[in-house]
Amino acid sequence: SELLGDIGARVLLDMGRIAFIGESMKAPMLAVCTPYDGEPNQPGNGNMIALQMQERAQVDALYKKGIALGGSDEGAPGVRGDEGPMAFYAAYFRDPEGNKLCAFRLGPA
Repeated sequence: SELLGDIGARVLLDMGRIAFIGESMKAPMLAVCTPYDGEPNQPGNGNMIALQMQERAQVDALYKKGIALGGSDEGAPGVRGDEGPMAFYAAYFRDPEGNKLCAFRLGPA
């Protein structure tokens, strides 16, 4: 966040293994994380495209479509952490080329 602070970005949410950096949770942001599998960072491992959805059903639909188009599962839709006003509902998958994507919704069900 130090690099991006001059352009208005800050750490918006730090969940330990992953931190979200940007101007607001309602605007495009950067997610920085430690690779889930513990392997070294490389394209598709330690980086991902995160797409914010307005409803949990949209998270589910995007995940299902990604899998149907030849993607592979990296984490089925569900709440990561606790339910509540900042609940993190997400699904993870890789496209056929190995790029990791996340569809997520912040907030209660």
